Amino acid sequence: MHEDLAKHFLADALKTFRSNKRLGEKAMAQLSDAELFRAIDAEANSVAVIVRHMAGNMRSRWTDFLTADGEKADRARDSEFILDEGTTRADVVRWWEDGWRLVFDAIEPLQPDDLMRTVSIRGEPHTVVEAINRQVAHYAQHVGQIIFLAKHLRSSEWQTLSIARGASETFNESMPRRAGKS
Repeated sequence: MHEDLAKHFLADALKTFRSNKRLGEKAMAQLSDAELFRAIDAEANSVAVIVRHMAGNMRSRWTDFLTADGEKADRARDSEFILDEGTTRADVVRWWEDGWRLVFDAIEPLQPDDLMRTVSIRGEPHTVVEAINRQVAHYAQHVGQIIFLAKHLRSSEWQTLSIARGASETFNESMPRRAGKS
């Protein structure tokens, strides 16, 4: 892989992961403790459960990323969807921070030559690029779920994380014009 492209890929992957982390945090910050643990129906996961699952996935995928299978033998995935009665917001925040720390600690030291190395996830070979892209997509799906649930639970009290509905034109007008573009 061309070294400049490889460096760009790694920088962009980190930027995307950091953006998703920030969006999830902004959504969760709007929730009360009760809302953080509320499931909207019997088949739905609460935001807290989604975070627990993400953290379990992050621990499994990113611990010993280059040298061990991404599905660790000691992972109890099904238990990630069950919360103990005494689980608190502090627990959820700790899971979130610990999981993301593993992501960044695994990706930040990667070098361009690492991107075409082979890693395994559940015994299936992936290039490092494929493994990173797989997790970018997975975490983006779950952050989207967190945002959807938070927006649903906050309803009219929701503070948008992007351009407010009906404000696109105003936003676009406030953006400086790029040279050579009209």
